[in-house]
Amino acid sequence: MAKSALLKSSIAKKVAMALSGIFLMLFLAQHFFINMTSVFSPDTFNSLSHFMGNNGLVQFVIQPILIIGVVFHFIMGFVLDFQNRKARPISYVKNNGAANSSWASRNMIITGMVVLAFLGLHFYDFWVPEMVYKYVQVNPLDETRYFHELAEKFESPVRTALYSLSFLLLSLHLWHGFSSSFQSVGFNNKYSRSLKGFGYAFAIVIPFGFIFIALFHHFNH
Repeated sequence: MAKSALLKSSIAKKVAMALSGIFLMLFLAQHFFINMTSVFSPDTFNSLSHFMGNNGLVQFVIQPILIIGVVFHFIMGFVLDFQNRKARPISYVKNNGAANSSWASRNMIITGMVVLAFLGLHFYDFWVPEMVYKYVQVNPLDETRYFHELAEKFESPVRTALYSLSFLLLSLHLWHGFSSSFQSVGFNNKYSRSLKGFGYAFAIVIPFGFIFIALFHHFNH
């Protein structure tokens, strides 16, 4: 009975983590779409950023829900990793991990921690200054400041390199995570192959798109 309850609890956590991954994908897609406009049209980027930062529904409802979902996703990942390690205290010395699984699948906890740290840096870089600008310094609204602030962040080659590395690891995290999420929720029908293909494309296009944006602003500032 205890093992059955533990199994059900573990499955529920895996399902919750898999579903919360949707919040991560929505969060990334939203930011990617807005940031990509900075490459083609600074004015469009300024307008979208101003709207996102000053619309009550977006700022106080949608964004918090997405952020909570993303944080929950990584917390569940750490909890499940801890449970898995605790369940098998004896390491498989003779097991050749590289032969049986990919590096990404064996190091999801590492890529997850890096991605979570990157999100913290992202909030420090953009969200915190936004809150200080509006609610601490109480500056007047300026719809034209966002593009300059974004481009300025990527002046430093070190910061640009850290962002690029973080998104590379995010790509690996998404590549394995999207596939494993299907196994967690038991999804297997005629649409599963197409959805997996979409997941793999997302794991490449979005992270490398962010890398392109960072490099573009670094070399064109």
